[in-house]
Amino acid sequence: MKPSESPYHFLSVPATPTRGNVTVFVTDALRQAIVTLDIEPGEVLDKGAICERLGVSRFPVSEALARLQTEGLVDILPQRGSIVSLVKIADVLEYMLIRKALEAEAVRVVTDNHSDELIEALQRSVSYQKAAVEIDDQNGFHERDLEFHDFIFGDMRFAKVKGVIEQTRANLDRARRLILTPRRLSVTLAEHQAILDGIIAGDAPRASAAMRSHIDSVMAELIEFASAHSELFADGAMLREDPAYATFPFG
Repeated sequence: MKPSESPYHFLSVPATPTRGNVTVFVTDALRQAIVTLDIEPGEVLDKGAICERLGVSRFPVSEALARLQTEGLVDILPQRGSIVSLVKIADVLEYMLIRKALEAEAVRVVTDNHSDELIEALQRSVSYQKAAVEIDDQNGFHERDLEFHDFIFGDMRFAKVKGVIEQTRANLDRARRLILTPRRLSVTLAEHQAILDGIIAGDAPRASAAMRSHIDSVMAELIEFASAHSELFADGAMLREDPAYATFPFG
């Protein structure tokens, strides 16, 4: 089978990774494909085809799948193989609450005490986001979206806080990509601009409130989407049976 015919043609083939880095490479490649929805929730993973596409043995692929299982991205089923985990709305609710608390506080901190470079970096990011909106570049916008939030945490210089956010990112990114539409891009751009305006004005309560409002807005849309497409979620039955299951502390 030619690489172009592979069901995993979107996976980047490594040049010549060193032996110790093969598992890391395979893990990163599969994680990226799962997060970007190139490999969809519930899809069975063909280990042999992955090995063939990436030109690696079965061992690093098995190790990569085991690592992704610990991240909640893959389910390994005895005698049945591996499948991409369905998104759990309950996990998304919890992760987003963690993010709201940490990011609203991070914005408050950097508004009162930030580096000279932060405003310029955020303005540049918002400018790039606007360009992505104009051409409906969803992947490009998503990367700039992540960058915008990373700039804020990076300016705090609190590595442990940023680490907590990173641990929640993979599954959240999968869920958020489900609602990437031209309208959502425009709304997020406006919400990021409101956060930036608060920081520039030196108004910490305003900037913090804008961040909370942004995360609430994303969560409200995710809940609406999950309710309409419950089959994509591991706990979709609970969504159908109990509307209160997806209750989120807005505000």
